[in-house]
Amino acid sequence: MSRRLRGDRMCGDRMCGDQGSSDALGLALLTPAAIGLAVVIVFLGRGVDSRATVQSAAESAAQAAAQERSPATAVAAAEDVGQAMLVDPSSCASPSVSVDVSDFRPGGQVAVTVSCTVSTDGLELINPPSGGTNTATAFAAIDPLRATEGSP
Repeated sequence: MSRRLRGDRMCGDRMCGDQGSSDALGLALLTPAAIGLAVVIVFLGRGVDSRATVQSAAESAAQAAAQERSPATAVAAAEDVGQAMLVDPSSCASPSVSVDVSDFRPGGQVAVTVSCTVSTDGLELINPPSGGTNTATAFAAIDPLRATEGSP
């Protein structure tokens, strides 16, 4: 009786053939699928990151605008804060900040709308659809006792 070596398989009285070629074929077939899945996960992650960034930028910009004393400085502050938070072009391409100060008075509110497009740069491997536009609007109340330009 012959001794069986570790890793070798016996087929009756002879050794079975090497099965390494089927392992290599399996690996060659699975690798592109795994890479494609990773790229899809990156694309979905960019979408989630973009939505969170847009919402956060809108809230921060609205708060900054509500702290100002005039509509002009409120618009400038909101735009500055919004643009400063939307600096990552991979998650937020072509950002825009819109400020509504039509109710800018003590006890009123400021509305800030922020939007941007999810970038598809670097994801050509899977030919993703256009990223779509993420938009968020945030409102901030102006303190009713706050002194504003033109108020007594």
